[in-house]
Amino acid sequence: MTLKNLIKDPPPEFVFELSEAGLACAQGGRAAFGELPPGALKASPSEENLLKADALAALISRLAPPHQGGKRRRPAAVLLPDAAARIAVLDFDLFPDSPAEQASLVRFRLKRTIPFDIDAAAVGYFRQPGTSQRGKIEVVAVIVALEVLARYEALFRNAGFHPGDVTVSALAALELYRGQEPALIAKLAGNHLSVLLTAGGKLKLFRCLRLEDAGEEEILSVLRPTFAYAEDELDSPVERLMLCGLEDLRGLPCEPEPLHSRFGPPTAFNAGLFGYMEAAYR
Repeated sequence: MTLKNLIKDPPPEFVFELSEAGLACAQGGRAAFGELPPGALKASPSEENLLKADALAALISRLAPPHQGGKRRRPAAVLLPDAAARIAVLDFDLFPDSPAEQASLVRFRLKRTIPFDIDAAAVGYFRQPGTSQRGKIEVVAVIVALEVLARYEALFRNAGFHPGDVTVSALAALELYRGQEPALIAKLAGNHLSVLLTAGGKLKLFRCLRLEDAGEEEILSVLRPTFAYAEDELDSPVERLMLCGLEDLRGLPCEPEPLHSRFGPPTAFNAGLFGYMEAAYR
């Protein structure tokens, strides 16, 4: 799975990644980060996210100052916090060729799994190449409540940008792992733990959980059963554990290692940004 297949036009001039901690911004190959005041953003799939929109607008203006006298909206990619969306890996015995039928089928499968009305949601999806060992067609779906998405897009439009490409941090961060062997990626951003299982270049599982204290034992209580699930699902053990925003964890089946990027050490608040850049400037 690669974002490169989704970026058909030249990459946008700006890439932004939002988190509860702040805003990461890249222009070309140069990245910067600005902190937000506590409580300015609260990532949620169904509730208001931008609690202090003025603080966010000021931070955007500081990291990406507007052109003097320029009226043209500057193209930008916007990466939402993982907890602002729902990501699902769906499998199908058959998947129709018609885009309209595909969209209808995906929405039907997702209808009872999200905490908001599917008819008031933006749904993006893509079919992963090949099929699973069990002959299933695997489709990754991203679902965002329209009201949540509209507020994020309006934030950047009001700042003079055209947010033509909107995705989720964790999916972009997958570009930082190019191996084919089964791997577990764990990304901790504040109290949100995102866990991604990938094998053969395809996403097999995604989870995003809000933790109580984000302590080591609580994190291990999530990762240990995920390793067991992965071995059952893939019929082979996970061979690599990639961490982002986490210190070394002990007592797991394989030694942890950090994600890497050509653009600098990824953190929980810019891993998606760096992953997007890896795909865009490869």
